[in-house]
Amino acid sequence: QVQLVESGGGLVQVGGSLRLSCIASGRISNYAMGWFRQAPGKEREFVATSSWSAGSTYYADSVKGRFTISRDSAENTVYLQMNSLKPEDMAVYYCAAGHFAGLSTSPTNYNYWGQGTQVTVSS
Repeated sequence: QVQLVESGGGLVQVGGSLRLSCIASGRISNYAMGWFRQAPGKEREFVATSSWSAGSTYYADSVKGRFTISRDSAENTVYLQMNSLKPEDMAVYYCAAGHFAGLSTSPTNYNYWGQGTQVTVSS
């Protein structure tokens, strides 16, 4: 069983940066980790993912070059560094863990989810 708790969301101006953290209660060294987001009235969408070995990462086109996913296995923590934030990045961001090899952009492949953290981008 893995429990995930996100933090680091908040209010930021357009062009600003935030770093989201996701702390896991159990070991996540053999889990793929992902970040997803959901804006009001929209479906949950994929943002970024890291394979269990952290050897591979993959990003949604909308965030590529601006966001970076990383993980600290010793601290059981996954991060999402978000730079050059845009109004369309505003959403609730969720951390997820999936017990599978490789990478996945599909939320259905992830077994555990955090409660989410709100990111608000003001113009």
